[in-house]
Amino acid sequence: MSKLVINPLNRKSKINREIYGQFSEHLGRCIYEGLYVGEDSPIPNVNGMRTDVVEALKAIKIPVLRWPGGCFADEYHWKDGIGPKENRKKMINTHWGGVVEDNSFGTHEFMELCRQLGCKAYINGNLGSGSVQEMSEWVEYLTFDGLSPMTELRKENGREEPWEVAYFGVGNENWGCGGHMTPEHYANEYRRYETYCRNYHQDKQLYKIACGPNEDDYNWTQTVMKICTENVPANEKRLNGLSLHYYTTTNGFGDKGSATEFTPDQYYTVLSRGLKIEELIRRHSDIMNQYDPNKEIGLIVDEWGTWYDVEPGTNPGFLYQQNTMRDALVASTSLDIFHKHSDRVKMANIAQMVNVLQAMILTEGEKMILTPTYHVFKMYSAHQDCTLIDSFMETEEIGTDAAKVPNLHESASIAEDGTINLSVSNLSASEAYEVQSILVETKVSDVSAMILTQETAAHNTFEDPDHVCAKPFTDFKVTEKGIDFTIPACSVVQFAIR
Repeated sequence: MSKLVINPLNRKSKINREIYGQFSEHLGRCIYEGLYVGEDSPIPNVNGMRTDVVEALKAIKIPVLRWPGGCFADEYHWKDGIGPKENRKKMINTHWGGVVEDNSFGTHEFMELCRQLGCKAYINGNLGSGSVQEMSEWVEYLTFDGLSPMTELRKENGREEPWEVAYFGVGNENWGCGGHMTPEHYANEYRRYETYCRNYHQDKQLYKIACGPNEDDYNWTQTVMKICTENVPANEKRLNGLSLHYYTTTNGFGDKGSATEFTPDQYYTVLSRGLKIEELIRRHSDIMNQYDPNKEIGLIVDEWGTWYDVEPGTNPGFLYQQNTMRDALVASTSLDIFHKHSDRVKMANIAQMVNVLQAMILTEGEKMILTPTYHVFKMYSAHQDCTLIDSFMETEEIGTDAAKVPNLHESASIAEDGTINLSVSNLSASEAYEVQSILVETKVSDVSAMILTQETAAHNTFEDPDHVCAKPFTDFKVTEKGIDFTIPACSVVQFAIR
């Protein structure tokens, strides 16, 4: 029997709800068909936003949404996406599929989507191909309510009051698709662009996010942190967050393998590579600590998730893939890791929300299905804004000769009302495990739980949309010390303990 010790007396950092953030890029069918169908669509919508998708996303308490990219952000010129739709410029989406982008979904539509979702807005500005003036004017258009050309332009386009924009990214992947810059060049550009992203309301200041490293590029973090924090007065916050991008693949970015057909080696390889994000967070955090020992600058994991070959017969540039229990376990273990590093990780945005990569939702015309990853996010939503508490799980190494992982994974938090939220994942493809949980100086009076479990490659289809879904879990026993339970193979269990 594996022992799990939970100590609610040892309270740690707050688990920001923004760790459960989402990402929507002008890529494939994420925006168009997935989120936005237009006001004249026969698919039920409110101001063009799909009603079924919005309601499903509200159910998982989406806290923040990142837009318009991704690589698309650094070729996006925001003025092309405002004003009457018939007058908006059309362009070729050179990054994703070579399709025509008609800009019918722009700034006003994105802010309307955030309103319907009840979430904060995270906008990524164009540093790669845009100008300082263009980025500055976008911030002004969005947030200023005084006399200015951008305020007047916004009013002409039907929006009298400014919006609240919580987060603003100054460029995206500028080490790659955002301009192939050196860290020294980018850091100095960040300082220049950021200067003109004005805080028009001192009580609602922009949280400005710099482009951070690709995976394990520790030199990028070292250089950007040094340049962006040196010679900055202590009373000025010019850098609030540093991004980190990490995708989990089977075989790197060549042949990435199928989302639904995989060997045991490939199953454990993906889980092992998913767990590597803990090392990346720890090592990048160590570098950030040199320049920000009080951890005032957040590590923002604003692109993460699994990436496989596209589904057969679909546009390779649309990155449409299925979503299995394997992906659900990458999600649950990643969220556990974000929890445990929530003193530094202040936001994360899984890629991407609908119809792209590790999506919450897949659509096909008027049909919609929820993925196993969606169910993990819904189960885990109880952790949002709770306090991380100390927990330790006895584990054993399992897997194949190609890849090893711990058999079990966990995290725990406590809510303001004293409810303990406990998440446990079983990474084994075939073995169930007995777990004895011990709660330090805590008497258990009530327990409820949900489970997500199926075969490793199980997924939902439009013909069988509920093949993988969360269900009540009752295979546990309350003891004087805590809870004893048996967790099935390939499963995620979420407990609420009172």
